[in-house]
Amino acid sequence: MTLDLQKLRRLGIAVVILHAIVVTPHSLAHTLLHIDMNGWQNVYILLVILLAPLISAVFLWKRSAAGFLLLTLSMAGSFFFGVYYHFLVSGPDNVASVPTHPWSFIFQTTALLLAMVELGGAAVGLYGVTINESSHTNRYTR
Repeated sequence: MTLDLQKLRRLGIAVVILHAIVVTPHSLAHTLLHIDMNGWQNVYILLVILLAPLISAVFLWKRSAAGFLLLTLSMAGSFFFGVYYHFLVSGPDNVASVPTHPWSFIFQTTALLLAMVELGGAAVGLYGVTINESSHTNRYTR
């Protein structure tokens, strides 16, 4: 099954919207559970996890080829960062070490949902880069 470029752009934008919906309660849980990040992590989160997907959606909306590339990079970067800190390394950001709190379940659930959405978003972006490249190449090789 192949998706045309327009449907793939819409799917990419939908992934960004879904990511924003999931990252919002996750960020709130971080705050309420007092899970603080250090300076470089806060910059990474702001640029890669929060802003870059939104910018990619704007690019996709405007039909810019850079949208798929930015979607791929931001979602892959978000995925690896989140999996590392939420599931692999021990620390306050690890889902297994979150203290008992009314927001603990939200934090743990959204961490898992973010990993799934980000992996899916990276796949959509990569597929879009591939489709975009092949349609661009086919345009000039006819």
